[in-house]
Amino acid sequence: MNADSYLIESFLEMLSAERGAAANTLAAYERDLRDLSEHCSAALAEADEGALRRYISGLPARGYAASSQARRLAALRQFFQFLYAEGSRTDDPTTTLDNPKKQAPLPKILSEDDVTRLLDLAEEEARLAGEKLAPLRMAALLEVLYATGLRVSELVSLPASVARRDARYFVVTGKGDKERLVPLSPPAREAMDRWIKRRDRAPAYADSHYLFPSRSAAAGYLPRQVFARDLKALAARAGLDPKAVSPHVLRHAFASHLLQNGADLRSVQQLLGHADISTTQIYTHVLEERLVRLVQDHHPLAGPKTSR
Repeated sequence: MNADSYLIESFLEMLSAERGAAANTLAAYERDLRDLSEHCSAALAEADEGALRRYISGLPARGYAASSQARRLAALRQFFQFLYAEGSRTDDPTTTLDNPKKQAPLPKILSEDDVTRLLDLAEEEARLAGEKLAPLRMAALLEVLYATGLRVSELVSLPASVARRDARYFVVTGKGDKERLVPLSPPAREAMDRWIKRRDRAPAYADSHYLFPSRSAAAGYLPRQVFARDLKALAARAGLDPKAVSPHVLRHAFASHLLQNGADLRSVQQLLGHADISTTQIYTHVLEERLVRLVQDHHPLAGPKTSR
């Protein structure tokens, strides 16, 4: 048995005897430590911080996710703490190692085709609604949401005054009472106009301060949960997975589709009302995809090779 194997076996015996570690845990720790031993140029009793850092930094290239890297680092920390406590080392080289950073999950979005299906169905149902309120309201909500990228709380609490002005922009108050200018597309403008004309003929709604009022809501405007529920029902009627559709997903779609079609990240930050550009950077994968397409489509060496 070589020196590394002896230290690993001693560590595993301690885990079993003193901490009652389960067999699966012992097996996982043994795999992790033997992998380190194989990839480390020095004996484990002599491995320094640099060697361990190089080992950990090489895990992503070997296909290890951030969670797996963190678990492996936890095993190394316990092992080297054991060696230090037992006097096999005079230091613990893991004390300054940082935990691997988990990547923020990419936002769920809908394709432009999927959003078009939702908008087209909402428009068709509104056109056939007659005097029914709900289809007209859904069409207005959906058009405004996709045209502006508003947070759902900002959308449902819009004042009725935004629909009574013939303007291409309106001011919305977002988080921290910060105001921002929001552009409005012609389809959203038309959907709001159609909705408010019908809304004003409803006695229960006509005098409300809100564009999307509710008789039952304590706040006076449509609860966001009601909009989310009705949106999922619309998605199902459009042949989409209701679980994949929500007001927040449409906000992500607004931002991603803008970037895909040439908008810059700073402009999208302002439209979304993000206080910090780092919040908007979850969409950088869209920019990266666009840059790849740009090179593939326009670089002279990216196309079929021609004789020179």
